[in-house]
Amino acid sequence: MTDRSAAATAEQPLLWLVATPIGNMADIAPRAVQVLREVSFVACEDTRRTGLLLQRLGIGRRPLLAVREHNEAAACEQVVERLVAGETAAYVTDAGMPGISDPGQRLVEAVAAAGVPVSVVPGPSAPIAALAVSGLPAQRWAMEGFLPRSGDARAARIAEIAAWEHTVVLLESPKRIGATLAELADACGNDRPAVVARELTKLHEEVSRGTLGELAARFADHPKGEIVVVIGPAARKAPSDDEIRAELETELAAGASARDAAAVVARKLGAGRNRVYPLAVALAGAAS
Repeated sequence: MTDRSAAATAEQPLLWLVATPIGNMADIAPRAVQVLREVSFVACEDTRRTGLLLQRLGIGRRPLLAVREHNEAAACEQVVERLVAGETAAYVTDAGMPGISDPGQRLVEAVAAAGVPVSVVPGPSAPIAALAVSGLPAQRWAMEGFLPRSGDARAARIAEIAAWEHTVVLLESPKRIGATLAELADACGNDRPAVVARELTKLHEEVSRGTLGELAARFADHPKGEIVVVIGPAARKAPSDDEIRAELETELAAGASARDAAAVVARKLGAGRNRVYPLAVALAGAAS
């Protein structure tokens, strides 16, 4: 391990969040293998799957503790008790980065509240991988996970996504992907750019690019595998003259010149300076 890892594991209780492969076993980090080998026990989403993973990594049998949805509260208490008593632990989910669309947040919260250090061995994450490979804007983006299954909550969430001016990452099952893409196309517009990433890092990896309308038709037949959907941002609506004037009045009242006010408002609203500057001059002249 690195000096920091060795010191942390040897000298104080510690919880490690360890990312595990989402498909390709070669993606496991060497430090992840070392942490899993050296901690006192491994907390995990599924003891059977984690046991098989450890065998494939050549780690062999390790003490395992199940921490999953139905026992999460009691299991978190047990992990905290063992850490406070001086043990060290790693937490892994079935695949990917704990806490990113996977369980882990409540465990981290409980351990941190007990004053026990938490560290991370970063690595594979299906949402992050899909966002990166999508080629869609990633300066601002939201992780939505799975949409509500039905009803008003689902309709409201899709309506929010339709209006957002940033990229959105969703998870969906193969059985529902076609219907979900069709609903998104209806709400966001058939021409909204999107990417469907299926079976990332696995043998049959597929990255499909197009519009929501095109992808809804392409995936109507229930494809197999794990799926991540990345939806591009909504096109920014052009501001009205009244909206521009309101912003200009604020800038001018603060003492900005017409030129400076126009530059600030054009940047803020995403409007062309050639459109904003004449309005600024007219307002400045009327006020003088």
